[in-house]
Amino acid sequence: MKMLTKMIASFLIPLLLLSSVGTAGASGTIPSPSTHAQSAALIDVTSGRILYSKSGDQELRIASLTKIMTAIVAIEHGKLQDKVKVTASSFAKEGSSLYLKLGEEMTLENMLYGLMLRSGNDAASAIAEHVGGSEEGFVLLMNKKAEEIGLTRSHFMNPHGLDAEGHYSTANDMARLTAYALHNPVFKRIVATENKSAPNPNESWEYSWHNKNKMLRLYEGADGVKTGYTKKAFRCLVSSATRDGQQLAAVTLNDGDDWNDHARMLDFGFKNFPLREIAEKEQPVANTTVVTGRGFQYPLAESEIDSISKKLILTTNRSQNESQNESKANDLSFGLAGRIEMQLNGKFIGSIPVYHKGSYIPPQPEMQEAAFAGIGEITTWAAAWRAVISHLLSP
Repeated sequence: MKMLTKMIASFLIPLLLLSSVGTAGASGTIPSPSTHAQSAALIDVTSGRILYSKSGDQELRIASLTKIMTAIVAIEHGKLQDKVKVTASSFAKEGSSLYLKLGEEMTLENMLYGLMLRSGNDAASAIAEHVGGSEEGFVLLMNKKAEEIGLTRSHFMNPHGLDAEGHYSTANDMARLTAYALHNPVFKRIVATENKSAPNPNESWEYSWHNKNKMLRLYEGADGVKTGYTKKAFRCLVSSATRDGQQLAAVTLNDGDDWNDHARMLDFGFKNFPLREIAEKEQPVANTTVVTGRGFQYPLAESEIDSISKKLILTTNRSQNESQNESKANDLSFGLAGRIEMQLNGKFIGSIPVYHKGSYIPPQPEMQEAAFAGIGEITTWAAAWRAVISHLLSP
């Protein structure tokens, strides 16, 4: 098993050191969408490729877009059916609110709906205290998550997004965060919801929340994500939409015409950078005895298709004096043979494993390795390798 661990690590490390996220190179030859935003970004959710960026690395206030991070941290660290109690420090929080009562209890899941649909600041603080032990403890989790998924120009000071010194992000970072979060089925379901009802323990009527995100009603295929506003951040918006199996997410910071700008940005992405299939799962690799372990899709402009190249990297044979148990990893019940690296104009955009024909191939992960240089890959690959090892060690 020691040798097996080394082999897994040797395959993973190159992926973790390389980030494929970058602004679409072909955008220089395609007219960019016009926006009124101080900063903007458009990302393909499957691949993590930024298709358009306007001052995308400028550090700015992000208002309630903060709650995208709050929600994904709470989902990953909390239990949806846990009861969250409204404490004195979360009660009657300034700004947008669910108007929760002091001492009121609500499931974490319902409170997340209130957080994302109505942007409740009271819900944000209550969630933070419940999941993180305190608001400060939760903020530590937020910044840790930012570091894990490669948000290098973001820092959080609170879970709600009220203006605070040292609380900022960028359009590019918010796009990456949103792409990461949209791979989580709970987050994806919540932000796509237009109306939600929840029990109200203090009144005879239920809570009824209508999503503030007008894009859900204005744009065909819209399925998220979050609005934001403060007097210093001005209007901020993250939206997402899915068409023909491709999901895009748009971000604008300080934009007085965000609904129209987002429609133009999303139209730009769907029209010019459709998601194209580069490889299929279990596709034979020419002149070899290996097959691909998963499919690979990437958003490409028409002019970029011929610029895709593939490089097959096979693992080297291990030492002859392996133990019997270690050499079992070499037989066809395991079968990992190496990987294929995908490149666009000579730049790495992603990688897929290859296996010996007839060997066990683990389930295909939901998140492509191309998308994120941090925890996204680790989580996905850990699940895949658990499946491999479980199969290998089964009687």
